[in-house]
Amino acid sequence: MSGSSASLQPPADAVEPVRHPDAPAPGELLGAHYGACFGCGGEQPHGLHLQARAGEGVSITAEFTVQPAHQGAPGLAHGGVLATALDETLGSLNWLLRTIAVTGRLETDFVRPVPVGATLYLEAEVTAVAGRKIYSTATGRLDGPGGPVAVRADALFVEVKVDHFVEHGRETEIKAAMSDPDQARRARAFEVNP
Repeated sequence: MSGSSASLQPPADAVEPVRHPDAPAPGELLGAHYGACFGCGGEQPHGLHLQARAGEGVSITAEFTVQPAHQGAPGLAHGGVLATALDETLGSLNWLLRTIAVTGRLETDFVRPVPVGATLYLEAEVTAVAGRKIYSTATGRLDGPGGPVAVRADALFVEVKVDHFVEHGRETEIKAAMSDPDQARRARAFEVNP
């Protein structure tokens, strides 16, 4: 992405990201990290229902179809919805690192309008890691994975402990997520929220 702010440029001592040995295999569907998530959860009737798949290295592909409930201008996706799709896609990368992280900064370029009914094809990758900071980039295309660029973003995620969510989240949802007997699903519930 051209013109990214200095805070999105990895420092000189940043290292290449390393995919966790237990990360999903390339091509594997990641599934929702949390059922009530607006970005990927199935429990949100007007959510994005974004579907992400693990890619090679520390990358993923994802897609979602813009519904009438997602429009801003008549017949066009709302920019905030598109930013949400980018944030959800970028946040899902952290599952490949097996790191709990939150969005610290997200810079988005809106390149062309995205019509209602269109499917946005997203690609994202982690570009560098520096301490608790994770640098990543994403591109969204229309008309297929090789189609014209509609949106793109650069992001900075910051690794946090699960206590971040316990201290700031609503108690009912935190308790429900923490009581899930599936350890991986329990950890995944806390992977991308701010």
